[in-house]
Amino acid sequence: MKYKKYYRKTSLKQKGVGSFFLEEIIRKKPKFFLEVGVFHGVTARNVCEVLYKLHGNDFKYVGLDLFEENDENKNEVIPNTKFSNPLKTFFFRYIKRVNPYSLNGVNDLLKKFKDNVHLIKGNSNKILKKIDMSKIDYVFLDGGHAYETVKNDLDCCLEVINSNGTILCDDYNLGAQAPEVKIAIDEFVKKHNFKCEILCDERFAKIEKN
Repeated sequence: MKYKKYYRKTSLKQKGVGSFFLEEIIRKKPKFFLEVGVFHGVTARNVCEVLYKLHGNDFKYVGLDLFEENDENKNEVIPNTKFSNPLKTFFFRYIKRVNPYSLNGVNDLLKKFKDNVHLIKGNSNKILKKIDMSKIDYVFLDGGHAYETVKNDLDCCLEVINSNGTILCDDYNLGAQAPEVKIAIDEFVKKHNFKCEILCDERFAKIEKN
């Protein structure tokens, strides 16, 4: 299935990576999807399109992000939220009149699925502990890249794995750019004796029960 960019920025922009990601979702056919690190909402929209084709309106998508640049993410590795294409900058600033990285901007992109979508603004280190994980069967983890943040996010999603769900972690091996992502994932998998598949040239780590 083709991954669409919807005239926005996305971390899955490399050729073939987005489509690979969607095929992973299709294989599992989740009904309750959690994304940590929504960014401009492109992946969220693609996921909702896939889940709608699989289940009609019988699905839920929950997305968590800071939805703004502030002191809470100043030390994190996050994609540049600004467009290099001046036409896109003009479009969102003067025509849409919305910041595509804002909560309103992402809600606008997902309005087709407004009855299925719940977006939460906040830091995953604080918010994930409050989310009921009992119904979630798939997590796409692409939030903060600091060790403590990745560790927190994985620990909070432990119930998903124990209920035979899946956690798909983005940016598994960024090398020197963000080495703590790989360290935290490897420790989590070893500690709980989970199965971990490294996919798409070490871009993704898929964690499931053995």
